[in-house]
Amino acid sequence: MNAFFDSFKNHFLISMPHLDDPHFEHTVIYLCEHTKAGAMGIIINRPSNVDFTELADHLGIQIHSPRLTSEPIYTGGPVEAERGFILHTTDKVWSNTLRVTDEVSLSASLEALEDIAQGNGPEAFRITLGCAGWDAGQLETEIANNDWLVCEADLDVLFHTPSDMQFTAATRVLGIDMTRLSPDIGHG
Repeated sequence: MNAFFDSFKNHFLISMPHLDDPHFEHTVIYLCEHTKAGAMGIIINRPSNVDFTELADHLGIQIHSPRLTSEPIYTGGPVEAERGFILHTTDKVWSNTLRVTDEVSLSASLEALEDIAQGNGPEAFRITLGCAGWDAGQLETEIANNDWLVCEADLDVLFHTPSDMQFTAATRVLGIDMTRLSPDIGHG
């Protein structure tokens, strides 16, 4: 085993065209944690069929900010699909907030959702149900198999780019046009 370990925390994983797993096809994942023990991330570009109003009703939370009523809830991944995760800027912190970087945090609390519903949430956020997870060595194997492109995360792509544009915007961070990549390896 290699003595060196490069963490891809605070990076995007961009699915390659040949990745045909329905959970991850055409996705951009923000990696919140990556250690020798494994990795955890949130798919950022897959809106679910649930909006904030439905989530708030389900949790008994009253929304006080009208702009939030149609805020989409995203499918963050197949792991813990019923659990809510909030990827957000670091201007707000709750008791169980994980600080990913100086600019990005991850929270998973009812208190965070209540503050957002009250209009007292962070400057930018993305609410998801579920997350993506990898066991020790699994993500490194997938990257070695060219299942993912990896690039440093871009805050504008993460929080301010519409979900249907995030895949293209994330690949542009790398200077790549994904429409030119073929899933077939070999001679063109």
